[in-house]
Amino acid sequence: MAKCSAEDETAAEEAVVEVEAAHPYAFHVSGPRNVSSPNWRDLINSSWKDGNYKRTVIACFIQAVYLLELDRQENRTEENALAPKWWIPFKYKLAQTLVDERDGSIFGAILEWDRAAALSDLILIRPSGAPRAVLALRGTLLKSPTIRRDIEDDLRFLAWESLKGSVRFKGAFEALKSVADRYGSSNVCVAGHSLGAGFALQVGKTLAKEGIFVDTHLFNPPSVSLAMSLRNIGEKAGFAWQRFKSMLPSSSETQVSNEDWGQTPSVGGKKWVPHLYVNNSDYICCHYTDPTGAEDNNGEKENVCPTNGPMAAKLFVMSKGKQKFMEAHGLQQWWSEDLELQLALHNSKLINRQLKSLYTLPAPAAPQQAQAKP
Repeated sequence: MAKCSAEDETAAEEAVVEVEAAHPYAFHVSGPRNVSSPNWRDLINSSWKDGNYKRTVIACFIQAVYLLELDRQENRTEENALAPKWWIPFKYKLAQTLVDERDGSIFGAILEWDRAAALSDLILIRPSGAPRAVLALRGTLLKSPTIRRDIEDDLRFLAWESLKGSVRFKGAFEALKSVADRYGSSNVCVAGHSLGAGFALQVGKTLAKEGIFVDTHLFNPPSVSLAMSLRNIGEKAGFAWQRFKSMLPSSSETQVSNEDWGQTPSVGGKKWVPHLYVNNSDYICCHYTDPTGAEDNNGEKENVCPTNGPMAAKLFVMSKGKQKFMEAHGLQQWWSEDLELQLALHNSKLINRQLKSLYTLPAPAAPQQAQAKP
């Protein structure tokens, strides 16, 4: 065989670079076009104070977690990895990956402010509003190396409306608690998409029950009404549903005790206020926009309990009109240039249902009878 010349090798290397550069998940191909890296102006007026900028960057961080797992599956090296390009422009670095011990897949990551990278661009301080650390959690990946465990947690949520029995919940909560203790809750953010939003909601809520409030952003969060609708479509389906549930972990393994409802987290009147981003064309999360909701009297569910007081959440609704499901459920829409959001001010019973356990007042203690003196 004839040996390749230096020119041939160079041409081959350039071809590989060109293919990688054109990858559909490359940042410059599918990433946002309307954001810029932090610069010296952020010392005066931080872009992070702009809700659109913040939503865009956090969505990019979640995309990075999807790509961390794809990079792992496709054996990408540091030189051709796709994921880093989704955090480097914003002066963040990868501090920790969260790995599912069941299959070795990456389901989350902690990204921290990269002070060294910022200083190299003469950014002397972290911009106001920029979190010190972000815990980002991905959703379901329809790839053979991880789909089994992803779907298992999807079904867990459908069955029990809770993810607390999953190893991912434990890992995500411990990671979030660790960075909140290290940097302070006001400097930490947790975010997720789809199934990852379900985990982010529950770990954020669990931490809030300890009186620790972290900034929370949920993209296309799974709706509890999806489970309710599946259980209520008919007698035969209901029988099949109960049979399916019997094959999953029992509710005692996934639910919290009734004593947990009595806590009312409040520090100086402050409440935990998660941000929910939903699309009405996405049947997985669209029930959050329903002001009437659907009540479920099944007492075994985590989110069912009496409530007192108002709920607190910010619900942002995509206002593009009817879309196909894959587009409506996708993460990319949340950094698109033509994005139109509406802040929904109506009351959502599903949000109330998710948050009511935080603001339930404890039952008054029974008066003790005075003992007669001898």
